[in-house]
Amino acid sequence: MGFDSLIGGSIWDEYSQNVQDRMNNPRHMGEITEEEAEARGGRLIVADFGAESCGDAVRLYWIVDPKTDKILDAKFKSFGCGTAIASSDVMAELTIGKTVDEAVKITNLDVEAALRDDPDTPAVPPQKMHCSVMAYDVIKKAAAEYKGVDMESFESEIIVCECARVSLGTLKEVIRLNDLKTVEEITDYTKAGAFCKSCIKPGGHEEREYYLVDILAEVRGEMEAERLKAAADSAAGTGEDVPFAQMTLVQKLKKIESVLDENIRQMLIMDGGNLEVLDIKENDEYIDVYIRYLGACSGCASSSTGTLYAIEATLKDKLDPKIRVLPI
Repeated sequence: MGFDSLIGGSIWDEYSQNVQDRMNNPRHMGEITEEEAEARGGRLIVADFGAESCGDAVRLYWIVDPKTDKILDAKFKSFGCGTAIASSDVMAELTIGKTVDEAVKITNLDVEAALRDDPDTPAVPPQKMHCSVMAYDVIKKAAAEYKGVDMESFESEIIVCECARVSLGTLKEVIRLNDLKTVEEITDYTKAGAFCKSCIKPGGHEEREYYLVDILAEVRGEMEAERLKAAADSAAGTGEDVPFAQMTLVQKLKKIESVLDENIRQMLIMDGGNLEVLDIKENDEYIDVYIRYLGACSGCASSSTGTLYAIEATLKDKLDPKIRVLPI
């Protein structure tokens, strides 16, 4: 019985023609024996991988040339649904002719993309994306068998969304950089949660260690804590929200320098001059700010008239009306 007789028309429409063809007529299904591998001068690799979430399993056969690490041939056996067969068929095909190191770089997204009829239309419905994940995992298992290492050594990051291969580090970075506030925004930016949706929150078809709702809450909490700390540090360092007259000497100096940078210095520099603040002293009813002109300003006639008035008026307006500017 063909798989088309098992699937209703409306559901069938969600599968690409390529998927349907490979479900019924896979090109690389079968076994490879030790004798066949030896006849081609290669080493036989057999790897099994199963998906606990759906009960599907796949066995991958490789003939690998030990001199070049190139995969000379690949076949598979799939124990599961039609989508698993189609995904495994493409997976085996994509590995042929590649080195083992190149094959490990093939992801489930590559498998799904190769199953599409056109680049813009998904090959399978979202809930079936896990079948291509299984194909990706069995490649890692075969590579691990060949190299004599653990398959986890090929995964350098914690993967939160298996369907879209989105890591924990990427999710945290994207949330921060783009100030994301909802899971929907995360999905728009990364595709995480767009397929089987198990990674969004607990209760999906597969239990996950990390969920998008928790990652979002954690990162947003960290961002808010950092914002509050930065605000507190800024207030402590610059005297923000503290009257100028009550600031420490260092805070007063920072505020004066800030006002001069924003309102005065640029004009002086354009004329070849500048100024520096030498001291700040409280003198009964005044807050005296002692300055020294630099460059062209030191010999300019207006340094004791118009320029001095502009500096003093700006500091009075921005900081405290009791400020008096005294050039030295």
